[in-house]
Amino acid sequence: MNEKRRWPAVLARGASPIDLTPGRHRADGAGVEISYSTAETPLGLLMMAATERGLCFVQLGDNEVQMRECLRCEFPTATLSVMPAAAKGSFKQWMRALCDYLQDVRTELDLPMDVRGTAFQMKVWGCLRTIPYGELRTYKQVAAAVGRPRAVRAVANACAANRLSLTIPCHRVIRGDGGLGGYRWGIERKRALIERERVARAESV
Repeated sequence: MNEKRRWPAVLARGASPIDLTPGRHRADGAGVEISYSTAETPLGLLMMAATERGLCFVQLGDNEVQMRECLRCEFPTATLSVMPAAAKGSFKQWMRALCDYLQDVRTELDLPMDVRGTAFQMKVWGCLRTIPYGELRTYKQVAAAVGRPRAVRAVANACAANRLSLTIPCHRVIRGDGGLGGYRWGIERKRALIERERVARAESV
């Protein structure tokens, strides 16, 4: 089934996606101004990219040049610029929240997001945001939760298409046999995120 591509904005956990005006943004980022910044974290280099509406790309990696190329591939016609030191407060707060999360300083990431995807992808990503910190779900469980119990492979593909590491926690979804499945930012990072959250949750009890 063909699903219309959208670029909605998810404003907070549990919030309903809001479709932007048709034609306002093309899928490849035409007409969009995106600022990005990087920071060192315990899991490698973190790159955050955002529009004025919210986060549009959050990735983990090891090489800033390669990460910048990845950002360009995701938004080939957007205007990209390094986030200036004098960036407005909200951008700095978003980056600080992401870094704090990777430092185990915080467990919640209710940050504004500017996301695009199919209706099915948006439903899956919304479901992922309801998985509690330190808990896991299988691809099959997520498929059932979004009302498509037989769409396990489609759920896995939606997780793989996620552009927002951490804020849309696709690392909390694993295979039914207990295997980790895939993770576009590296399977070892997925393993580390799961373990860090498990330990932090256990210590908080």
